[in-house]
Amino acid sequence: MSETDIIRGCLRGSAQCQRALYERFAGKMYAVCLRYARTPADAADILQEGFLKVYSKLEQFQFQGSFEGWIRRIMVNTALRTYQKQRFDNETSGYERLPEAPVDPDAISALSEAELLRLIAQLPEGYRLVFNLVAIEGYSHAEVAETLGIQESTSRSQLTKARRWLCEQIELLHKINV
Repeated sequence: MSETDIIRGCLRGSAQCQRALYERFAGKMYAVCLRYARTPADAADILQEGFLKVYSKLEQFQFQGSFEGWIRRIMVNTALRTYQKQRFDNETSGYERLPEAPVDPDAISALSEAELLRLIAQLPEGYRLVFNLVAIEGYSHAEVAETLGIQESTSRSQLTKARRWLCEQIELLHKINV
């Protein structure tokens, strides 16, 4: 069944098409939810809530652009709303005074995707949200500020701190593995 057929079937209320839609996108969207969630259980809850929103807002999809991108946007927004009430303006981790030192290229090349995702998941929440939105989803700092209800300068600061923290952790991993 094509993507368009599945969408049209969902719009008609077909349970088979709803199941097909979920099966087609759940894996990728769960990975998106994991990047924002604190735990795998939280990610599963966000995924479930996100798919409920996808089904309820499906008539708003205009069949223009990527359907996967449309679903991804709903999942990201659902994850952000989950944590929206928690502010991270004063979040600190002790890494604010790290020097701007480049990371050893060997450390980066030795890092697996799973290790990088694990490090991102360990970022303090504010850093993680901003890092995911800017570095992975491609949001601008203005969009992040509007979405999270923070100042653009806070978004920039959180991204800088996230990058510094990740660099430090990558160096530590490299030293341990050498």
